[in-house]
Amino acid sequence: MSNPLALVIDDEPDICELLTLTLGRMNVDTTVSQDIASAKRELSARPFDLCLTDMRLPDGDGLELVEWMQSNASGVPVAVITAHGNIETAVQALKLGAFDFISKPLDLQNLRNVIESALKLRERPLDDSSGLLGNSKPMHELRDLIGKVARSQAPVHITGESGTGKELVARLVHNTGPRKDGPFVPVNCGAIPGELMESEFFGHRKGSFTGAVNDKAGLLQTASGGTLFLDEIADLPLSMQVKLLRVIQEQTVRPIGAEREETVNVRILSATHKHLAEQVRAGEFREDLFYRINVIELNVPALRDRGDDILLLAGSILEKLGSSLEKLTENAKSMLLCYRYPGNVRELENMLERAVTLSPAGEIHASDLHFQDHTVDSVNVSGQSSNLGGQIEDVERLAIISALEKTRYNKTAAARLLGLSFRQLRYRIKKLGID
Repeated sequence: MSNPLALVIDDEPDICELLTLTLGRMNVDTTVSQDIASAKRELSARPFDLCLTDMRLPDGDGLELVEWMQSNASGVPVAVITAHGNIETAVQALKLGAFDFISKPLDLQNLRNVIESALKLRERPLDDSSGLLGNSKPMHELRDLIGKVARSQAPVHITGESGTGKELVARLVHNTGPRKDGPFVPVNCGAIPGELMESEFFGHRKGSFTGAVNDKAGLLQTASGGTLFLDEIADLPLSMQVKLLRVIQEQTVRPIGAEREETVNVRILSATHKHLAEQVRAGEFREDLFYRINVIELNVPALRDRGDDILLLAGSILEKLGSSLEKLTENAKSMLLCYRYPGNVRELENMLERAVTLSPAGEIHASDLHFQDHTVDSVNVSGQSSNLGGQIEDVERLAIISALEKTRYNKTAAARLLGLSFRQLRYRIKKLGID
C-alpha cells in the first residue's frame, strides 16, 4: 500500500515546512499549495487522503475551500488552521463540514492526533448505522446524519425525549467513526455530586485533598483517544460549564493538585431531554458553551412519530426476550400502534418484558400490556385504517379494552364506566372482535 497523500495549503513557508516535516515523519507524502485556486486544481486532479488548510489565504478564505470540498472532494477530510482563540471561525468551519481544526501556534501532539484520526478514515471504510432499527422517514434521515457526522471530529449535541435512545445514537457516532478503536466513556452529568465533579472530570493527585490517597485519572483522561458522552449536560452546574468550555477549546486539563496541564485528545458528544436554548435564555446554561457543543445537532424522534417502526422494535425486543411478534394478538398490536409512549423505546421494552413474564407460553393480549390511559392516541392511529369509520372503531375498541382492564373484565362494571347498558357493551365487544 502506498503512503497516504496530504495536501497542505498555506502561504507561509515556515508553516508549510513544519507541516511537511511532521507529515513526513508519519510516512505521509505531501503536496503544497499556496492559494485556493491551485488547491482546487490539485484536489480535482488526483485523490488525497487529507487536507490541511490555513484560514487566511492570498485569494480568499479557507472557509470557501471547505465549502467547495463538500461538493467537489467530499471524501477528503479537511482540517483548518485557525488563529489562537478564534473559536467562532473554527466552529463555523466545522458546521461547513471541516473534519477538525488546529489552533496556532501549532501544538505538534495535537497536530499528530488530527492527522492520525483523519488517516483512519482511509484505512477502514465506515460502518453503517445498522444498529438503529426503523424504516420510517425520521429514522432514515437520522441514520444518514450519523454517517456524515461520524467522519467529523466536531462536537455533536443529541436531543430527544427521555427513552428515545440518545446514548445508542452517541455510541453509533463513535463506532462508525475513526475513534471506534478508542474508549467510549458515557457519564450522566446529573448523577455526579457537585463536590466531586471536578475530581471526576479532571482527576486528582495524591494528597491534593482529604481522601485523595492515590492519583486518579479523570473521565477526560480516560476517554482520551476516544469519545466522552455527556448525558443530561443541562444538569452541569454553571461553575463546571466554564471549566468544560475551556477543555473543549484548549484540549487540555489540569488534575486537582497538579502543577501542569495535560493534553487530552477527546471528542465530546452530549445529550439532554431539556431544551438547551430555553436553559440559555433562563441563564441556567452558558451561551458560549451551548454554541460550542451544539456545532452539529442530532434529533432522535419520539417513538409515537415513527409509525410501524413500533412493531419492528416490538419484534426485536420480543426476540431478545425469547418470544416473537406472532405471540401478540391483533388487539395487542393495535394498542401498541395507538399508544403515545411518554417513555418512548424504554417504556416499550419494559411493557413487553412485563407482558412476556405474565404470559410465558400463550398469546400476549392487550390486557397483558400496561398502558397509561391518558396517552392513548385517539387521532394518530398509525398503521390502521385511514378512513374515518376505521379510526372511530379503533378509538372505541381502545376505550372498551381500557374499561375492561380497569374492572378486571367485569363487563357489568365496565359498561357502567362507559355509560353503556350491559347489552350495548356485549354487542360492541362482539362487533369489534375484542377477545
